[in-house]
Amino acid sequence: MNEQHILVVDDEQGVRETLGVTLRRNGYLVSTAATAEEALEALRAPGTPGTSGTLRRPGTRPVGVVISDVRMPGMGGEALLDRIITSHPEVTVIIMSAFGSQDEAIELIKKGAYDYISKPILHLNEVVFTLRKAEERERLKAENRQLRRELGTVKMGFAGFIGRSRPMLQLFETIRKIAEYKTTVLITGESGTGKELVARALHQESRRNLAAFIPVNCGAIPGELLESELFGHKRGAFTDASRDKRGLFEEADKGTLFLDEIGELPVGLQVKLLRALQEETIRRVGENRDRKLDVRVVAATVRNLAADVETGAFREDLYYRLNVFNIHLPPLRERLEDVPELANHFLGRVNKRLGRSIERIHPDVLKRLMAAAWPGNVRELENCIEHAAVLCDGNEITLEDLPEAFSAAAGQHPLALAVPFASALSPAFAPAVADGDLSIKRASRRMEKELIRRALIKTGGNRTNSAKLLEISHRALLYKMKEYGLTDL
Repeated sequence: MNEQHILVVDDEQGVRETLGVTLRRNGYLVSTAATAEEALEALRAPGTPGTSGTLRRPGTRPVGVVISDVRMPGMGGEALLDRIITSHPEVTVIIMSAFGSQDEAIELIKKGAYDYISKPILHLNEVVFTLRKAEERERLKAENRQLRRELGTVKMGFAGFIGRSRPMLQLFETIRKIAEYKTTVLITGESGTGKELVARALHQESRRNLAAFIPVNCGAIPGELLESELFGHKRGAFTDASRDKRGLFEEADKGTLFLDEIGELPVGLQVKLLRALQEETIRRVGENRDRKLDVRVVAATVRNLAADVETGAFREDLYYRLNVFNIHLPPLRERLEDVPELANHFLGRVNKRLGRSIERIHPDVLKRLMAAAWPGNVRELENCIEHAAVLCDGNEITLEDLPEAFSAAAGQHPLALAVPFASALSPAFAPAVADGDLSIKRASRRMEKELIRRALIKTGGNRTNSAKLLEISHRALLYKMKEYGLTDL
């Protein structure tokens, strides 16, 4: 459940009900109001029923987004926007406007509304997509505020990173050296290692930090919308293009565009991205003229793009154009000496966010954490600390507060449990342990290969069902099968 609280304001009951059903299906809490006055009352007095019979239930989240019609009886959308900006600046406002009032809606965007939606609403998913973009914007704003605070307080890290291990010190030096250059950078590494943080550091350490840092997840936006999002479109270019729209490339002019999960970019768009990188120009959808831009592009992926080039899933020319400079982020298991600093840093953040006052982490806990494999990397460690902080009854996190996989109640260290488990899976693991091979990285690869092999055998070679058993995507399974030479199973 998303549980973002949305307030829909429209004098037409049908609009309120239709949007309410759609948004609830997508995991939102929804309240409705028939007038602007009723909307203001709902924002002022949680739990108070409105004149249309709407009741904002006590205990639900505060309203985070207001979706309001422009023209309503009594107070209109413009006056409502003014009141919300003044009294509730934390609330995002999205305007709905009929065709004849689009110019008015654009003026409201200039005054502070986030975006507008054309009425009649032909595609309800457009509303959900607009909300997702608004949520992403708020998330990034919150992360930027947090990053600025951390930059001012963290002394043992660099540009938001925590760590003094050799791999991290080398990373810091690399960022310092290349930040000022417009060279395209490809960031690789496992999920949870901090690829977006590297991109932000490259931006912050350069003179481009006075302009925008624009992140976009290429795998999170539907393919049919991604071209318009990246390059913008001209009014009338397609059915729902009711106004000219700047793309993310234009938003990042003089700044940095971060293309996360670049391996998910549709092949058709790869050609247009290549042209944008080579010519330093873009062309909006539906236009016949180029726009010159100054954008630094930083891309990131968890995929093996070189392997994707071999299979034809990724263009070779684009790969080499993106991979002018590669930064590979080490997984947490290769810099375990950074775990204590990271754990204490996350504890400080959790204390502030949850209103806790936990003072320290017991040394036995830190030893336990430093011996773990951390397949989810830094993100998993952060989740582990939050879990422990929630359960902690005193002023010190102990072994009993850790998640079950790490808890003292298990009686053994997680890695100690891994050895008999690995041996039970296949004899291939036993010699490695017997020969003294204690490499977590190599053992993890052998175990992963064996698990995939067993899943394929169990499902009779059905890759879709195997992916479900393994709890990974079908695409990831195909890649790993090729990597481990299991394509004949």
